[in-house]
Amino acid sequence: MKKFALGVGVAAISACLAVPAAADALKIVLTVHGATSNEFWQPVKKGFEDACGKIQADCQMLFTSTNGSIEQQAANMEAALAGNPDALITTIADDKAFNKIIDDARAKGIIVIATNADNTKGAAGSARQAYIGQGLAAAGYSLAKYMATKFPKDGAIHVLVGINDPSANWSVQRASGILKGLEEFKAANPGRDITIDKLDSGGDNATAADRVGAYLNAHPETTAYLETGSQDVAVARVLKDRGIAPGKVLLGGFDVESDVLQVMKAGYIQAHVDQQPYMQGFMPVMEVYLAKTVGLAPADINTGLGLVLPEMADSIAAMAAKGLR
Repeated sequence: MKKFALGVGVAAISACLAVPAAADALKIVLTVHGATSNEFWQPVKKGFEDACGKIQADCQMLFTSTNGSIEQQAANMEAALAGNPDALITTIADDKAFNKIIDDARAKGIIVIATNADNTKGAAGSARQAYIGQGLAAAGYSLAKYMATKFPKDGAIHVLVGINDPSANWSVQRASGILKGLEEFKAANPGRDITIDKLDSGGDNATAADRVGAYLNAHPETTAYLETGSQDVAVARVLKDRGIAPGKVLLGGFDVESDVLQVMKAGYIQAHVDQQPYMQGFMPVMEVYLAKTVGLAPADINTGLGLVLPEMADSIAAMAAKGLR
């Protein structure tokens, strides 16, 4: 039988929620830079649990108590590695904070796989053996290219790009892709007045609503707001509160939490990029199993840059209800 533990911080590392695993079970730890209160991580957790159940592994998933805390995640990783697991699966949202920890793990023969967020230099910047997650810059580019098809065919275009966390790898890489796509649109339309601005929009709804709301006050001509996270739901509420009709300011972002789908169905959000978080929990465990049982080296898996559009909201919600999206 598998053993699965779910923890927040180092103190929770030995808190088991299931019966003991077999003595020879693989021991796998997953550490992330998010808190349990963040809805995004729930399908990651389910994917991890489901995969661990299939291979009867002894598994632990450790969250931070504060969303995005690199320091807490590093402490969780160090404590987890003290238990000498077979594998460490981890998000890498910072290029330098985890390098020594990962190097030490590899020196001990522990398999290390990055999931969800990777070093901006990939394998050249980290000793992790594979990355399973979204191609972040490509995903941003895909969003920008799609949203550009929704821009008015005539007149000035004014786009604001919200960078939800300028210190985080995932946010910076997505933003680079968004900006590349927008700059291509601008270059392809030299006769039009096209403005592209950037803003540190913050990593929570309240901050994003305040900062983007203030920007819209100063720039009522804004055509579209594209961001690297899912706080555009808060911007949509600002627009609704101000009596601005759906679609007047185009909105696009990332991930498909329940509030995103609701706002999308109301017409305020035109597109979100889905990165299939269930796969980000499930597939690393399968790669650990294959590495330990048949000697297959961990391999990169791109979990996608598929666009979720309003007409898809109901079907995505049905999958989310099962914990799969």
